[in-house]
Amino acid sequence: MLSDQIISFYRSLTIQNKLPSGIQVMNPYTDAYTLGLCKKFYKKYYHDTNKRILLIGINPGRFGSGTTGISFTDPVRLESACDIPNTLKKSPELSSDFIYRMISAYGGPASFYERYFITSVSPLGFTKAGKNINYYDEKRLEEGVTAFAVESMNRQIKMGMDTDRCYCLGEGKNYKFLTSLNKEHRWFREVIPLPHPRYIMQYKRKQLSGYIEQYLNALRLTSH
Repeated sequence: MLSDQIISFYRSLTIQNKLPSGIQVMNPYTDAYTLGLCKKFYKKYYHDTNKRILLIGINPGRFGSGTTGISFTDPVRLESACDIPNTLKKSPELSSDFIYRMISAYGGPASFYERYFITSVSPLGFTKAGKNINYYDEKRLEEGVTAFAVESMNRQIKMGMDTDRCYCLGEGKNYKFLTSLNKEHRWFREVIPLPHPRYIMQYKRKQLSGYIEQYLNALRLTSH
């Protein structure tokens, strides 16, 4: 089952390369309680052998999947949208807020996750001085993460993910990095960029409904 492969993938994640001084890796899968929540989520939505289309973010943040272990899913949405109660601190996360508004407009978590799997270029996140840092924020961090990113994508595709197209969450540096890797490794026929959820919620919130429609229009390419 895909759910078993996903859990096996997450619980074995590790970055071998040395990272720059001051960078800490967030690995929520080493926590038994968090891993238990992941099992509930993936058994609920991925307990089958169907292919999924990937939506690929940057890397986990502290209040989203850095806490729950589930991409773009904070403890609030895990409980309210996915009906998986949890005792994690209910800190809302902007990107998760957007994603679940979009998922609701799509038709709800069951319909969405039946077709899509959300992941990240780096499935593990990073902090520096207690704050989130993206893999591309420092050149040495990007270089240290590259082999891990490639290995992680290879492993996820081997689970049986759809390789016709994927969606890149982030139209700037994340898209540039992912398309560069895709050109070399030829994972996907097409990489479709979408504005990053955090960018939308932080800078373009007044146009929220338009961005949700932009996502839905892009996803409709794969809905027939």
